[in-house]
Amino acid sequence: MQSKRNLKKYNNRNNLLLIIIGIVLILAVVFGVVLYNNHVEAQKQAKAFATNHFNPNVNIYGVEVGNLTINKATAKINRKANNMVSLENGKVALEYDPSSKTIKKREVAAYFKKQHTTMPNKQSYEYRNTDLDAANKKMQTMSHAVVNYHVAGKVYKLKAQKLINQAIYRKGKYTFLNSENLTAKLNKIDQDVSTIHQSYSFAVPKGNKVAGKKISVKNQSYGWGVHVKRAQAAVEQAFLNGTKNLDGKNYIYGLGYSTYGLGYGLNNHGIGDDYIVVSLQKQEMWIVRKGKMVVHLNDVVTGTKDGNKNNRTPQGVWYIHYKQRHAVLRGRNNDGSKYASPVSYWMPFTLTGCGFHDAGWRGDWSKKAYLRGGSHGCVNIKPREIKQVWHNVSKHEPVIVYD
Repeated sequence: MQSKRNLKKYNNRNNLLLIIIGIVLILAVVFGVVLYNNHVEAQKQAKAFATNHFNPNVNIYGVEVGNLTINKATAKINRKANNMVSLENGKVALEYDPSSKTIKKREVAAYFKKQHTTMPNKQSYEYRNTDLDAANKKMQTMSHAVVNYHVAGKVYKLKAQKLINQAIYRKGKYTFLNSENLTAKLNKIDQDVSTIHQSYSFAVPKGNKVAGKKISVKNQSYGWGVHVKRAQAAVEQAFLNGTKNLDGKNYIYGLGYSTYGLGYGLNNHGIGDDYIVVSLQKQEMWIVRKGKMVVHLNDVVTGTKDGNKNNRTPQGVWYIHYKQRHAVLRGRNNDGSKYASPVSYWMPFTLTGCGFHDAGWRGDWSKKAYLRGGSHGCVNIKPREIKQVWHNVSKHEPVIVYD
């Protein structure tokens, strides 16, 4: 009897256990199905999210854009990323310029395509502004650059660290905002080497001799100086490009008809071995070619000395502007009346209209003709002698006029 009761209890317990196990299994299956469905849905959502959002660990141009859309990433980069390199007083720094657009939407889209995965992942992606990095490196190098500026046989060492006050790289361009130290340095070099308006000792011809007595002459339009603006631009580019040497001959200027400097690198104070000399007192003219006398005219007539000073032939060192056949020289006489003088050969050497020409109308070729009856400033030459002058005179050749 007791055994039957115990067996019944045992069976009841087993049945209860089976029921519990069954319930647990059912719950597990249900829970598993729910978890699976949630997982599938989460994957679906994550996959959808990844189609238009960056992965979590993405950095573009130093700005975190993880989990952002292309539009929001573009806006954030343009709001926060460094986009300019500045050099100021020898120090280089990356900076943000709000007036400059750092990146375009299509560029951000290209980066998005590079990092895109079907499902989000925690891999790190970094995309640097290679242009800005290169500019930063270039600016760092430039800040220590040294250029040897060769001019008139001298060498000037120009150091960017001392001469460039401020420069920037922005929107793909390098701009020098302040180079006043460089400007001052080039102005000083110009003062050291310029030959414009400089005086020097020069041996003028005497009779048929090339070198007679020495006199002091002064360059007027003849000569050259440092074209500071052009030289400065060249030095700045040399600093940027790493150019070590610059030839100052390429950055000079002149006065008068030609704006390019004359006499650079020539001997004889820049006069060289080809030149023309006119003596006002002697009323003589000489042409020297390759250091030898080729023309000597004993009787020329220069500008009228007495009366209106504007009629005098100006003293100093000038140069032949050009050569012209069959010109008509026009101007005004002292009484205000106009004149028009046809000439066969015309070689001007001043901007005021002084030059060499034939004067077939002139009857007085005496040594004193220029005192009261000279020209309006030109050097009159006899028609029979003008051809030898014409054939031995060259454009840009120096003309020395002395008393």
